[in-house]
Amino acid sequence: MNDIQTAPQTDPAREAAIAGLAAQIDLAEPATILRFGAATQTRAQEAANAMLEGAKNAETGEAGQSLNAMLAALRGFDVTKLGEKPGLVARLFGRAKAGVGSIVMRYETVRGQIESIGDKLDHHRTRLLEDVERLDRLYTATLEWFHALADHIAAGELALKRADTETIPALEAASTGPDPLAPQKLRDARAARDELDRRVHDLRLTRQVAMQALPSIRLIQENDKALSARIQSVLANTVPLWRQQLAQALAIHRMKEAGAAVKAATDLTNQLLTANAETLRQGNAEARTELERGVFDMDAVKRANAALVGTIEDSLRIAEQGRTARGQAVQELAMCEAEIRRALTAAKARTEPGKQ
Repeated sequence: MNDIQTAPQTDPAREAAIAGLAAQIDLAEPATILRFGAATQTRAQEAANAMLEGAKNAETGEAGQSLNAMLAALRGFDVTKLGEKPGLVARLFGRAKAGVGSIVMRYETVRGQIESIGDKLDHHRTRLLEDVERLDRLYTATLEWFHALADHIAAGELALKRADTETIPALEAASTGPDPLAPQKLRDARAARDELDRRVHDLRLTRQVAMQALPSIRLIQENDKALSARIQSVLANTVPLWRQQLAQALAIHRMKEAGAAVKAATDLTNQLLTANAETLRQGNAEARTELERGVFDMDAVKRANAALVGTIEDSLRIAEQGRTARGQAVQELAMCEAEIRRALTAAKARTEPGKQ
């Protein structure tokens, strides 16, 4: 608050300036009261316009929008999810994990957007820095205006003190004299004194406005500085870090893919090795089984022997049956022959009596 305090009362230069301002006031000339501090008060309008322009500065709003757009673009391209597996919904609708080529194409698109926004932000940052310098000059001018108002107020108070202690008492003493216009002069002086008092009060109000403008200017200036610093940080740190993160994510993604390929090759090698071992074991078992077998299997020898025994037994049985059948045939043939003989004998006996 030291920069908005009035200069010390013991400053000879300021006392001389205040005395000069007070000397411009003449209660007998109302115009001097009307003009007193008018030029200084006009600075209030200039300061108000400057403050309004700073408050509604479109560059600040556009810079904030561009900064938000860049941050949204950076957040929208989340490189940390590059290696994540797609969810069920993504798999159902065919939105599977993007390959490196697709990621790079998306990056090129987003990079173009970021570079375009970055150019705008750099332009906004330049304008914001210019606004900071302009506001700094405005602050200095407002501070000078504040001190000028304080000098005018001190000069007005000095003129009021002289009016109360010198001018008006002298007119009061003269009003009782023979001059018939003395009372009117006294009344006019008192009216001028009241007008000067109101004028000093107005100057005090204007000085209060100047006092309020000073922190407001600093607040706008600090906001512009903070936004400019934020833009600088995003351009110098956030964007490069995002690109570095993308490069690292792509490298890690490629390493994962290479690791998966190596794992697949190792798994295939192990699978082939195991399959070959199993095939060798099975072939060896079959070969050794065949090698350890005899020329004939015992089961086959047993079956052949049983068949041979059966054949011999069948032959013997059939031969026995043949002998039996032949024996019976001999007897039957003998019987047949005997019957033939009897028949022939019987026929001969019947023919012989006929011859007698």
